[in-house]
Amino acid sequence: MFDTKQFEKINPQYFNIIMLSEHDVTVQSRNTGHYWYLHNTDYPAEGNCVIFHKHKASHPYHLHGRAGTLPQAVRSIKKHDKWQLNGRKDSASG
Repeated sequence: MFDTKQFEKINPQYFNIIMLSEHDVTVQSRNTGHYWYLHNTDYPAEGNCVIFHKHKASHPYHLHGRAGTLPQAVRSIKKHDKWQLNGRKDSASG
């Protein structure tokens, strides 16, 4: 389950926070405009988070990945934003 302490890791200057609940979080990146839906399955153990992503509100979500915690999911989103804003190139390749 997500909790208030984890919600505090979601920076409202970085994200437009659309919805927060104990099992679901929906945010929009203010940097890329992409939408993210995070679902806490609590299975097989508490804290498992499935990350879904879409580029525009009218698009369907697709699976982006998984994270153990909400803060890990937020870091994954920020990493994706950096990659997206870098012209979809690995930052190491310049």
